[in-house]
Amino acid sequence: MNLFYTPALTGEVYILNEEESNHIIRVLRFRSGDHVFLTDGNGNFFKAEITNNNPKGCQLKITETIREYGKKNYHLHIAIAPTKNIDRFEWFLEKATEIGVDEITPLICEHSERREIKTERLQKVIIAAMKQSVKAYLPKLNEIVAFRTFISGTASESNGKFICSAEAGKINFLQNRYQKGSDAMILIGPEGDFSKEEIESVLKNNFEAVSLGESRLRTETAGIVSCHAISMLNQ
Repeated sequence: MNLFYTPALTGEVYILNEEESNHIIRVLRFRSGDHVFLTDGNGNFFKAEITNNNPKGCQLKITETIREYGKKNYHLHIAIAPTKNIDRFEWFLEKATEIGVDEITPLICEHSERREIKTERLQKVIIAAMKQSVKAYLPKLNEIVAFRTFISGTASESNGKFICSAEAGKINFLQNRYQKGSDAMILIGPEGDFSKEEIESVLKNNFEAVSLGESRLRTETAGIVSCHAISMLNQ
């Protein structure tokens, strides 16, 4: 199934942008009368018929609409320090989107090796992963933010807040502390882990320290393991 991202879709007729039109007509060789599938990234899944196979502006007519396609009963927010090697962080974004994450916040921590990211590029990675995995919800990618600024903004939230740290979470495992069907906010630190001061500050803000297992994981691996654990616990 080929899924196309159409964020501005309204009404029964839609014209794809030139990039998507060229792909669907010249690469996939679709013609008028063929059917394709669309999503606006907000939970709406559409079946559409090609009515004009113009490679610069392919026109579609919506024939079927499914609301809240694949909607989950929980919200997963992963706040994670981007890796020094941006390819590894992009890999995390891709796989987390495929597994099922709702919101991602890149963090600047005391031990961070990367303090800048190109959000536009990373957004394209997430969109491609959403399309490839046939999902109707596009994860929200927030702007990169300082650790302490992020923590101060979570004060009003009291439940389902976890920090994964090799130093602080040696006893409690995430899968034993998370409650099925509840929202979760999970913090993943840089390769050098969170600092002692950062850990102390989040514990004072109602975060719970948890472990992801016996192995010491890379940042992007820890992000994927967290995402997968929450997904499996909600199956």
